Amino acid sequence: MVSVPTVAGPRDHTALGRVLMHEHVFVLNHEYEINYPDSWDHEARIDDAVAKLDDLKAHGIDTIVDLTVLGLGRDIARVREVAERTETTVIAATGFYTFAELPTYLRLRGPGRLIDAGEPMVDMFVRDLTEGIAGTGIRAAILKCATDVPGITPDVERVLRAVARAHRETGAPISTHTDPHLQRGLEQQKLFAEEGVDLTRVVIGHSGDTEDLDYLQALLDNGSYLGMDRFGLDSRLSFERRVQTVVDLTARGYADRIVLSHDTSCHSDNFPADYRAKHLPDWRFGHISEDVLPALRAAGVTDAQIDTMLVETPRAIFGRTPPL
Repeated sequence: MVSVPTVAGPRDHTALGRVLMHEHVFVLNHEYEINYPDSWDHEARIDDAVAKLDDLKAHGIDTIVDLTVLGLGRDIARVREVAERTETTVIAATGFYTFAELPTYLRLRGPGRLIDAGEPMVDMFVRDLTEGIAGTGIRAAILKCATDVPGITPDVERVLRAVARAHRETGAPISTHTDPHLQRGLEQQKLFAEEGVDLTRVVIGHSGDTEDLDYLQALLDNGSYLGMDRFGLDSRLSFERRVQTVVDLTARGYADRIVLSHDTSCHSDNFPADYRAKHLPDWRFGHISEDVLPALRAAGVTDAQIDTMLVETPRAIFGRTPPL
């Protein structure tokens, strides 16, 4: 049995229950909050997040993986306030989220940079995984990186290689953001393989944004899991087509290589609640339990296959992480 670090303390990997593998508690822009403090009501936001995660628990979900990392406003102290008040388990991540460039602090530091030294992100990520985030002792349990429309730019390449090296040093799994329409997941797998990453420890995220089964099959053939993890984000792909893609993949025998999620948040500075309510009403934590699972069952996906995607596969992903 493996002890998995969570925000509220370690959990046995067999006790995570039903897991949503790609979610967020808070997505923040701290610079705006500092300069425009009326944009953040601390007590109201914490209370709201607790209520949303309590409701998620009532919908039968036990754990979320919070893939909020640097670049998305990770604030582990705030997440801890929420995690200590809800029965929903929250797993934290480390890594960096950028589509093109790193911030100046990191662009100036690293091999061949103005401040010429080793890659600082490797040490940052390893410390988060082994010692804890921001001096809290709360350890991350998974690594996160992103490749979107710009592709593997020089700075994105630095992030991906740093994530790969932290994975090799710690054994932590990797979860990614991709643009599947440009087949960025295959590019990520190629780079990870160059770095010696075990591709069976990688979740290629946002794979559910496409119904290109040939592309998804190629990712599977390379050994990785597929994140069908944007249910409710119907502006990218309709509900019906997302469900059908999962149905098609389970019919091919890949229920054990799929994880489900929404990629939504309790609060996001980028997508205010009124915008989501008007334009993306199903992009919410209860959507999978209320709508997706019944639709999968109606299309012939069995309860055993659903349990595989929500329970057994996340358990396998975290169960192979060595205790630290």
